Amino acid sequence: MMTFLTIFLVLIGINVAMVVASLLSVAQKSKKSSQQLSKQPTSVIYPLDLLTSSYKKAV
Repeated sequence: MMTFLTIFLVLIGINVAMVVASLLSVAQKSKKSSQQLSKQPTSVIYPLDLLTSSYKKAV
């Protein structure tokens, strides 16, 4: 019969394995996304012209 401690240690081991697998997949995805970003052309960002816009005065 398994004791509480063995069940607990098995669950901790499964949790650690899942965290490691998750971190490895995130690291691989970040490498791919950074490579894709470097290949994309840069777009021009135009500044907003907020100072010249006119507002109606509230009554």
